[in-house]
Amino acid sequence: MSQQIKLTSLSTTVVRPNHALITGDGFVNSSIPGWTDCTVNIVINKAMGANFAQFRTLLTPASTLTGKAEQTQLFFYVVEGTCTFEINDQSVRLSKGGYAYIPIGHTYTIHKGEDGTELLSFHKRYKSLQGFDVPEVVTGYDKDHEQSIYENDPGLLMRYLLPDQDNMSFDMAVNIFTYMPGANLPFVETHIMEHGLLYLEGQGIYRLDDNWYPVRKGDAIWMAPYCPQWFGALGTEPATYIYYKDVNRHPITP
Repeated sequence: MSQQIKLTSLSTTVVRPNHALITGDGFVNSSIPGWTDCTVNIVINKAMGANFAQFRTLLTPASTLTGKAEQTQLFFYVVEGTCTFEINDQSVRLSKGGYAYIPIGHTYTIHKGEDGTELLSFHKRYKSLQGFDVPEVVTGYDKDHEQSIYENDPGLLMRYLLPDQDNMSFDMAVNIFTYMPGANLPFVETHIMEHGLLYLEGQGIYRLDDNWYPVRKGDAIWMAPYCPQWFGALGTEPATYIYYKDVNRHPITP
């Protein structure tokens, strides 16, 4: 009788000192206080060297996520499905493409999710700025924001979900970047901002440091400050990812 060998040692996930590609084939579930009847994967965290956290959370109709943003602000994006956000006394039901920014000092409950609802969330310790108040709650949909052309290339389109460019109260940005088929970054970026991102559609090739990685829908990436980075879209459909970066603060402020 032939014996079948399961290749359980194979994975496309890569973790380096200044970047990581997380493909989800090795996720292990975590428990978050106040978050019940849900599946939580901590994709990016300070344990790998990041200064923020990125979660993937799967909901069921029985799921309830409750908490208070005390020192850490939260940004949730609905990747699939529908659920209800209660933020203080505000209630909003959001479906795919919806998002909610929860600043420090606010309580939240996320519940009434449909089966298969998937949430992306970014968690960052808030750094106040003298002369500016803490930001307000922000909710909406990605399509509420017009796409702007990036670097004068009509094949590169950007949506800005938080008003960080107009409001210095924000110390984090969340954008959605779309590359039309065959489009690519015009240069290798090397900068102080840190990134966490999730691919929403399409595929392509990402350069991180001196390494080249094929990426596709569902993959997540962490980039440390000053990690050289470049992306080019491959295939016949647009490649789109949502990403986090830190902004609007002096680089040597503790």
